[in-house]
Amino acid sequence: MESKIEVVSTVKVEYTSDLYKIVDALNRSLKRENLMFGLALDKENKEKAIFTIYRT
Repeated sequence: MESKIEVVSTVKVEYTSDLYKIVDALNRSLKRENLMFGLALDKENKEKAIFTIYRT
């Protein structure tokens, strides 16, 4: 069975050291809704993070 991951939304936000805690809480609580959340540092500006919502 093939798994398709769809990007629902992407937003660039100010990076803070606790931002990953929000992403972790969202992933744990909304897994049953077929949603997944990602966080990555912006390659061009390390003070920004890219937050992405995926539908699995």
